[in-house]
Amino acid sequence: MKKKLLILLSIILVIIIIFIIRGSKKAPIPDQTGSWSHINQNIERGESWQQIVENSEFQLGQRKVRGSWNTPEGEEEYYEVEFGTFPSLDGSTVAVPMAVEFARQHLGLSDEDAISFTNFSTTHHAYMNLINRTPNPSNMIRSTTTFVEEDHPVDLIIVTEPSDDEIEMANNKNVEMLIKPVCYDAFVFITHKDNPVDNLTIEEIRKIYSGEITNWKDLGGNNEKIRAYQREENSGSQTAMEKLVMKGTPMLPPNKIKVALGMGMLVDVVGEYENSIASIGYTYKYYVDTLYKNENIKIIKVDGYSADDENLRNGSYPFTTNYYGVIRKEDENDVAGKFLDWMLSEEGQKCIEQAGYIPMN
Repeated sequence: MKKKLLILLSIILVIIIIFIIRGSKKAPIPDQTGSWSHINQNIERGESWQQIVENSEFQLGQRKVRGSWNTPEGEEEYYEVEFGTFPSLDGSTVAVPMAVEFARQHLGLSDEDAISFTNFSTTHHAYMNLINRTPNPSNMIRSTTTFVEEDHPVDLIIVTEPSDDEIEMANNKNVEMLIKPVCYDAFVFITHKDNPVDNLTIEEIRKIYSGEITNWKDLGGNNEKIRAYQREENSGSQTAMEKLVMKGTPMLPPNKIKVALGMGMLVDVVGEYENSIASIGYTYKYYVDTLYKNENIKIIKVDGYSADDENLRNGSYPFTTNYYGVIRKEDENDVAGKFLDWMLSEEGQKCIEQAGYIPMN
């Protein structure tokens, strides 16, 4: 009898402790992993920055006290705010500055607050969040200790094109995605700045990554074995490599080639001097120009064309690509669809251009 009583008291004690912990837990710290772990540059508005949006219809909702915590100055309240008519965004690392600019324009946030408000989980996770209607938590407005409702599902993602796995995932969930291009970028190949090779043909790139060409001397370079890096499956740049460049030509399997987990890692391994003069990798031009810089890399021309804005607009550069706004088709008339329409409006395109991207218009 005493044994049963002790067990019952233990269970009650555990339940009480759980409720105490839940009732007094501190507010979570914003997640600065995800896309932020692949960025080594500050995201700040330029000197010529302008307020483009006036009287925005996209605003956060009701703000309320969520709890309190102890600080050296005493007890301090923290808050929660609803998304309201502003969509919950997620996306690829390369689209982070675009979302930061949207937070400045519509919500009037400072650079610091716009950054803490923007929390992207990278391409594949963003697609999964949209398809599964799951949230992208840990966004906050730091200066006012305000957390954005963490249970609100992702409404809209700004991403590179979906992989076959992501399309299949959506089909299996009976989710129809509405995908619209919102700006241009170049898918580029990078090597060490001291590599004498400055230009490759499309066919040469395919032969490098299929294993037919293995030495730089066959491309007019040094007599060195090519160290070819690729990204992990379902990353945005890996999908672009398979669909935009290889187009059905099988790539060397991961155990036969070097795989970089994250675009920042790829840039760094190509830029490291020891043994890296023979390296090659791929990424997005906006990424290496704006988000993750390394002075030891250079972008290789393709078929004699550089990846400059004019060559992207006129289609001369062969690996011109887009970033996309993606929503669930069923949300076309809701906040997600309205915001996507705004992104493609003249005002939205000006904001995208101010963030450093090449607009569609």
